[in-house]
Amino acid sequence: MLTRSITIISLLFITSFTLKAQQDKNTTKYVVAQDGSGNFKTIQEAVNSVRDHMQTRFIIEVKAGTYFEKLVIPAWKKNITIIGESKENTVISNADYSGKPFPTKDFTGSPKYSTYTSYTVMVQGSDCTLENLTITNTAGTVGQAVALMVEADRFAAKNCSFLGNQDTLYTAKDGRCYFETCFIVGTTDFIFGEATAVFNKCVIKSLSNSYITAASTTPMQAFGYVFFDCELIAAPNVNKAYLGRPWRPYAKTVFIRCNIGSHIVAEGWNPWHGDPLFANKDKTAFYAEYKNVGPGALTTGRVAWSKQLSNRQAKAYTIKNILGKWTPTF
Repeated sequence: MLTRSITIISLLFITSFTLKAQQDKNTTKYVVAQDGSGNFKTIQEAVNSVRDHMQTRFIIEVKAGTYFEKLVIPAWKKNITIIGESKENTVISNADYSGKPFPTKDFTGSPKYSTYTSYTVMVQGSDCTLENLTITNTAGTVGQAVALMVEADRFAAKNCSFLGNQDTLYTAKDGRCYFETCFIVGTTDFIFGEATAVFNKCVIKSLSNSYITAASTTPMQAFGYVFFDCELIAAPNVNKAYLGRPWRPYAKTVFIRCNIGSHIVAEGWNPWHGDPLFANKDKTAFYAEYKNVGPGALTTGRVAWSKQLSNRQAKAYTIKNILGKWTPTF
C-alpha cells in the first residue's frame, strides 16, 4: 500500500513537472500592467524573468502607463522585443544626469552619476527591439542625461520617441542599430556614439542652437550614422544648429534625401576644435549629404571638408550594405 502511494505521488509529481516544463517552453510572451492584470507590474521584472540566452524571440507587451524605471536589458537577455500599447501613452521615465549624487556608490566607486550611468533604458542584449514606446530623461537642461543607451549588436526600434536634452540617444558600442519612424529630441550632441546606425524616416527635433550628432566611428567601420528620408525640425527659438561634429577622429555621418529645416546653419558641420587629445578631427571625419531638400539643405555655404555624394557613391548607401547580413524585422 505504501509502495503504491509513493508511486502515485511520484507520477503526480512527474506529470506536474512535465506540464510546467511544457508551459515554460511554450511561453513566449509576458504582459506588463501597472494595475496587476498582467504577468508583472514593472518592465524590469518581466525582463529579469525571460530565460537567459534565448535563441528565439520573446515578446513583452507593456500596457499604457508611465513606468518610472531605470531599465536594463543585460547582455545575457537576448532576442527580447518590448512593445508598448501605444507610443504616446506607454512611457519609461527617469531623471538621472551626469553629476547627480549617487545614492550610495556605483560599480566604479564614483559618488555621482556620469554620462554612462545616467540612462533611463540601457540595452546590452543583442537582437533586442523596441516598438511603440516613449523613453524619456526628464532631468532637464542640467548637462548630459541619456534617455536610451545601446551597448548591443543588431538593436532595432520602430515608432518610438526618445526625449531628452543633452545626449538623448547614446549608441555606445560599435554594433549595428536601426531606427525606423522614430522621434528623437534633444539639445546638444543628442545622437552620439560609436555604432553603425541607420535612421529611416525619423523626425529629429533640435531644442537649442547646438549640434545634432556627435559620432565616434572607428577607422575600422565602413559606415557610421546614416539618415534616410528623415525630417529635421526645431523648436521656435532655434536658428543655429549643426548637422554634427566629430566626437572622435574618423567620425562618419551622412544625410540622404532628408528634409532639412532652416535652423541648420549654412556651414552644416562643425570641426569640434579645442580638444588637445584629438586635434584636427575634420581631417579624418567623413561628413556627407545627398539629395536633401528644405531651406537648410543648401550646400553652397558648407564647410570645405564636408562632401556631397555623387550618384555612384550614393549607390553604396543601402540598408543592406550598411547593416550587412542582418535584416531588422518587426
